[in-house]
Amino acid sequence: MRPPRAVVRDGGTWTLQTVLQRHGLGPVAGVDEAGRGASAGPLVVAAAVLRPADAKALDGLTDSKLLTPAARDHWYDRIRARALDHAVVVIPAAEVDRRGVHVANIEGMRRAVAALSMVPPGYVLTDGFPVRGFGRPALAVPKGDRVAACIAAASVLAKVTRDRIMTALDAEHDRYGFAVHKGYSTPDHEAALRAHGPCPEHRFSFANVAAVAGREVPAGLVHNGALPEQEPDPGDPEDTVGAWESLEIVTGGAGR
Repeated sequence: MRPPRAVVRDGGTWTLQTVLQRHGLGPVAGVDEAGRGASAGPLVVAAAVLRPADAKALDGLTDSKLLTPAARDHWYDRIRARALDHAVVVIPAAEVDRRGVHVANIEGMRRAVAALSMVPPGYVLTDGFPVRGFGRPALAVPKGDRVAACIAAASVLAKVTRDRIMTALDAEHDRYGFAVHKGYSTPDHEAALRAHGPCPEHRFSFANVAAVAGREVPAGLVHNGALPEQEPDPGDPEDTVGAWESLEIVTGGAGR
């Protein structure tokens, strides 16, 4: 006997969540990150669970990269007020160096979903590539932050959190222009890096920073999301949960 078909009708960015909820697989969490390609500052990962009835209230929510800074701030506040639950994980640059950005990102996603304690999700949607280890079913959604509202919400939470961190770091390290380029490798950032050398907030495992610092890039680190996922080794103390105590996790939820 064939399993019953799931009929998907075009519901915009709420289609996937609606179908999953209808088939008893919710609540649905979206996960996304900000700062993956930056050569300075933390990697920030967020997860969000939206109310099924909030499609109208959150109409216009989309990928954070498509929004102006003012619009991102607006949506950040609105998501925090209305989301059933949300969590943000901040992974310091030194941790990215130690793990590699891809492995750090995967673990950050797992941590963000695990921190959704007020409304534990039944299903997880990730942006672009598959991730295992959530303890519940998950689906990789191509261009997910433009297709699924819950992933878009996570992208906004991650992006605004990281931008604010980089603006604060600009006051501590005012020679690099972090408030402007947010740690990405723009021509101005590269020029400042060459002129002043790296600061502690730079990622020394990135080739451009390592070159200026006179170091070799550590072998085996993954800095490209197109590469296969690297699973933690249970026999390696560096891959245990306890090794991640330095991560900052900010949780919230039960919005209006």
